[in-house]
Amino acid sequence: MKKIILFISIILVISSCAEREKVDIESFKIGKFEIPAEKKIQRTVIIRTGSLQIETYGNRTDTLAIHWKNSFNYTLKMLHPKTDLDNQLINVKITGIKVNSYTFEAVIGHSNYVQKGTVYKLLAE
Repeated sequence: MKKIILFISIILVISSCAEREKVDIESFKIGKFEIPAEKKIQRTVIIRTGSLQIETYGNRTDTLAIHWKNSFNYTLKMLHPKTDLDNQLINVKITGIKVNSYTFEAVIGHSNYVQKGTVYKLLAE
């Protein structure tokens, strides 16, 4: 009997340690976010309000339309493009999620260039 109780206890401990944090993907659809500065990329602050995404980086601010295809894929379209590249649709795929961040891969138009990064949700200020 003691062996059965010990076995059940071990299984419960292992399963509780293996339990993943529950992540609500909806929490990434509205709010304030940041992509930290990296090698050649400036820090970007993002504000999402429903179907709009406002990005500020350096001295520039861009407004984009955001369309969620599903919980892990969305597209961005620049509302006021200044170049031919700005006219291209940006396809974003979420490749991993945590409680307050997600990793992504973004492709502009039909190019072969893939930008990878991490978006962090900022806590209310």
